[in-house]
Amino acid sequence: MNIIIPMAGLGKRMRPHTLTVPKPLLPIAGKPIVHRLVEDIAKVCPEKIDTIGFIIHPSFGKDVEESLKQIAKDVGATGKIFYQEQAMGISHALLFAKELFTGKVIVAFADTLFKANFKLDTNQDGIIWVQKVDDPSQFGVVKLNDKNEITDLVEKPSSFVSDLAIIGIYFFKDGAGLAKEMQYLIDNDIKDKGEYQFTSALQGLNKKGAKLVPGQVTEWLDCGNKNVTVQTNQRYLEFIKDQKLVSDQAKLINSVVIQPSFIGAGVVIENSVVGPHVSIGENSKISNSRIQNSIIQKETKVSKAVLENSMLGNFANFEGSALDLSVGDFNSIA
Repeated sequence: MNIIIPMAGLGKRMRPHTLTVPKPLLPIAGKPIVHRLVEDIAKVCPEKIDTIGFIIHPSFGKDVEESLKQIAKDVGATGKIFYQEQAMGISHALLFAKELFTGKVIVAFADTLFKANFKLDTNQDGIIWVQKVDDPSQFGVVKLNDKNEITDLVEKPSSFVSDLAIIGIYFFKDGAGLAKEMQYLIDNDIKDKGEYQFTSALQGLNKKGAKLVPGQVTEWLDCGNKNVTVQTNQRYLEFIKDQKLVSDQAKLINSVVIQPSFIGAGVVIENSVVGPHVSIGENSKISNSRIQNSIIQKETKVSKAVLENSMLGNFANFEGSALDLSVGDFNSIA
């Protein structure tokens, strides 16, 4: 079985954090988003993963490419890099990895994480993973018949069609058949909203008799902007709170770490309270601070700070204000 992950977008909604690092390599609970995604797929996959194809923008660079290959290696697979320069829709992007569309295939978008308690049923023609949402107008959704089969896929419906949103993870028993449907869109210049849509290829599969069914996850986590990424970090730390989260190579001096919080190797925390729901990357230093519900990346220094719902990048330096106060009775200072 192969996995194909399109991740060539430049992550503009996550700037400034994506100016030097692609969004899928931003950390969630101490590991890049795409690393967490690959691990989670491997957990529900009952068969060996052979190759993981990463479709990236050429500007990402060799260091990113080597990181992605290592992520594949960590789950026993071979990593392969494909390039997409111009964004023309998901069907267009996926065809850069056309050689991997043989046999069973999983397609997964790199800004989606999830919690699931099932094993993938590889006997199905196709599975589209969904989650119930309150406002389906913001998502692609699926319609079901009384046999729990998908009869239609609708992009961002203006009126209610279904509350089952497509989360961006798919399984196909016949990868070559899917590639044929995507190539048909390109060859005949069939676009929707100016792009070669993946849902159009899925509808083509459906019309040719492939039975697509929903696979519902327990929880769906988004990493589309700073606030939801910090929230996803919080939820993911709750998922793994029984694991060892504080490195033996971290150093705590007159400090408290409130779990669940991830503390990387080489981190120094001095005269501070950190947590809950904080992730701190390798070799960062925190001093005289109070931090909760935040992500702090590698090699970053924070001092005299009170942080919440915050995200600091790599090699950043943030110093708050030390206050020497004399405040009388019944005064309020904001």
